[in-house]
Amino acid sequence: MAEEKKRTRRANGESAIYLGKDERWHARVPMGYKDDGTPYRRHLTRPTRKELVDEVRRLEKQRDEGAARQPGKPWTVAKWLEHWVENIAKPVVSENTYDGYEVAVRVHLVPGIGRHRIDRLEPEHLESLYRRMQSAGSKAGTAHQAHRTARTALGEAVRRGHAAKNAAALAKPPRMEEDENEVEPYSVDEVQSLLLEVNKRRNSARWMLALALGLRQGETLGLRWSDVDLANEYLKLRRNRLRPKYEHGCGEAAPCGRKAGYCPGRVQVRRETKNTKSRAGRRAVPLPGPLVVMLRSHWEAQAQERATARNLWTESEYVFTKPLGGPLSPNTDYHDWKRLLEDAGVRDGRLHDARHTAGTVLMLLGVPDRVIDQIMGWEPGGAARMRARYLHVTDPMLKEAARKIERAIWGAPENLTVDKDQDNEA
Repeated sequence: MAEEKKRTRRANGESAIYLGKDERWHARVPMGYKDDGTPYRRHLTRPTRKELVDEVRRLEKQRDEGAARQPGKPWTVAKWLEHWVENIAKPVVSENTYDGYEVAVRVHLVPGIGRHRIDRLEPEHLESLYRRMQSAGSKAGTAHQAHRTARTALGEAVRRGHAAKNAAALAKPPRMEEDENEVEPYSVDEVQSLLLEVNKRRNSARWMLALALGLRQGETLGLRWSDVDLANEYLKLRRNRLRPKYEHGCGEAAPCGRKAGYCPGRVQVRRETKNTKSRAGRRAVPLPGPLVVMLRSHWEAQAQERATARNLWTESEYVFTKPLGGPLSPNTDYHDWKRLLEDAGVRDGRLHDARHTAGTVLMLLGVPDRVIDQIMGWEPGGAARMRARYLHVTDPMLKEAARKIERAIWGAPENLTVDKDQDNEA
């Protein structure tokens, strides 16, 4: 039977299939609406009706699942990433998260895969980018950051119908070497060496809050005296200190020629602190007696500095300040940590390793998991994963486990000695 040529009337929302004057089969598939509110239909053409019907059904399925490309000129990867990071991600993520996204987009993703159309990007394009990054000297962790950023950005593109698949979700990032993220917490002897050196320095309590209680850098530098209750021996964590961000203040007429952070007239464009984003992060932490003593001494020393500086003092209410008041810079704080390690004769490590040390000490002391989670500020849903990451099984813990096994299976050590002597006499 000859294929039906007559065009039939369709209900609103249905696809129209008809044979055109060019003797090819055509279809108009409703796909939604354009930005101006007018209907948007995709035009398809195939030589046979069966081929066209198959293609129409495939397109209708994509439309119904929200996976079809929307009307308008397709996005390039570069334009989408730049739009996403500034207009979609920036208003809803923290400043630090945005900084990570922005660097990954600007430095790695746009130069590496930006020219591709977003709906034609393949996993292999991303995998090739990761290899090129590593060949150019980037660490696997940097490639992983670019991968996570691309996966998040392209996932949003898929949800909005700009691409049918998330190429980054299918791509394989480079393997992270096991020792690249390996952390060895400081031993009790090393912590005591640091304590001896800490007592010689200004802001000494700052370092013991990290080593003894595992406070994050932002939590410690954002701490205010109103958060500290020395009478009841606890402190409340409510906010994080953010890394400063500057813009030039010198003006285009007489540019200083320096980076914005070193401009004589620099203007800070980022708030100093932000509230802790999670309920677990907003927490009360108990203070050990020696830390209470250190904080009392620190309060008295700061009051003396304020009195000496007089009108040069910058009032800020922060617990830890610069010599003339005002909040400490996270960058300055980092370099102070490095000098502390060197002066104490302790091996080099990240400032965040102090947090690993505190968590491990809490476990070594037999503190219940629920209490550890409270002190460290871990969410209940992810606490087990965080404990696996931060609490390290040390050599002394392994040796103690071996002694317990010995006592349980072979008996007390003195019994073993008696048995050996009896064997020798026999």
